[in-house]
Amino acid sequence: MLVVFCPFAAGYYLSYFYRYVNAVIAKDLVADFGLEPSDLGLLTSAYFLSFALAQLPLGVVLDRFGPRRCTAALFCIAGAGAFIFGLARDLTMLSAGRALIGLGVSAGLMGSIKAFTLWFPRERLTALSGWMIGIGSLGTLSATAPVEALLGPLGWRALFLGLGALSLVAAALIFFIVPERALPGQGEPWREQVRMVGRIFARIDFWRLAAPLVICQATFQALQGLWFAPWLADMHGLERGAIADYLFFSAAAYMIASLALGSVSDAAAKRGIAALRFYQVGMLICTAAFAPLAFGAGRGVLLFLVLFAATSIAAIIAYTLLTQLVPAAQTGRVTTASNLLLFGTSFAFQWGVGAILGNWPSAQGRYDPEAYRVAFGLLLAAQAAAAAWLLTARR
Repeated sequence: MLVVFCPFAAGYYLSYFYRYVNAVIAKDLVADFGLEPSDLGLLTSAYFLSFALAQLPLGVVLDRFGPRRCTAALFCIAGAGAFIFGLARDLTMLSAGRALIGLGVSAGLMGSIKAFTLWFPRERLTALSGWMIGIGSLGTLSATAPVEALLGPLGWRALFLGLGALSLVAAALIFFIVPERALPGQGEPWREQVRMVGRIFARIDFWRLAAPLVICQATFQALQGLWFAPWLADMHGLERGAIADYLFFSAAAYMIASLALGSVSDAAAKRGIAALRFYQVGMLICTAAFAPLAFGAGRGVLLFLVLFAATSIAAIIAYTLLTQLVPAAQTGRVTTASNLLLFGTSFAFQWGVGAILGNWPSAQGRYDPEAYRVAFGLLLAAQAAAAAWLLTARR
């Protein structure tokens, strides 16, 4: 745990911080650069786009070279991206820095899962993944109210320069502390490794398991990472401090649920509840929790926000189920294949919400409530469809 889990956890903490920090500094970026809503959505989602594009080659190199070297090298790129973002003078530099950050942290969870499959029994994967995401969620918590408190004395530029230095520290921890281990399937030809990715995407059971993970987590990431903040201001009239608190509570719920997931899933298994059934029920509850938010409920907003965040963590059970579809030598490729879909969809959702909001007239920087209802309603319909399809799985 000390030499494998902890170094990867340090890097994954930073990846979550990067993912969600733009929600708090969004108003500062708009004020400093005069961004339109579509610009802001595209800028923030550049993280997801580069992250998604890295996934397929990442799966191949993780299976071929191992998680230690790949993840450490990529966190050096994340550090460079943070320096560029902190020194940016226009939207192009901001976008380039954000894209490099997304590329650099693209192995945060996938490299960890690959390492876990090498060093731990496969049946512990759900608990380890939950703990890892729980550590990452500390990064989400740090990117809410604490960032708001730091922006006054430091400013967002100094914040990102500090994050760049911490990224290099995380790379050093992974490279110098995590030991090497023989890789299953080592020496497999490049062509065969790449061909196997196509075979994974050709499997209907892969798509059925991956779809709820993709839609649920992409919705949470797109909204928690950017659009929940203006939605709380425009739909519910909250001030900046209260918004940061709401985002903090939802991030805390996500973190607590992540840490508890392993214990809860183990307890369910002892009662004869299969991981697939647990996944199915979790996705139904998550969809039900998001429905009042999508429909614009005026009461209980914080309760539903926390419930949606907590139940969305059930989606990561899909990683355990997906690794059971393939031999040990292919676990890097099957998880990164699902992550390609997840972060490509997160990019589309985060940018798409901004594009929808831009089709309605705004007044004094506030977006039309009807635009939010349309955007959130489309996300709800996608979640419901994916959860319904998952119910057709029998094994």
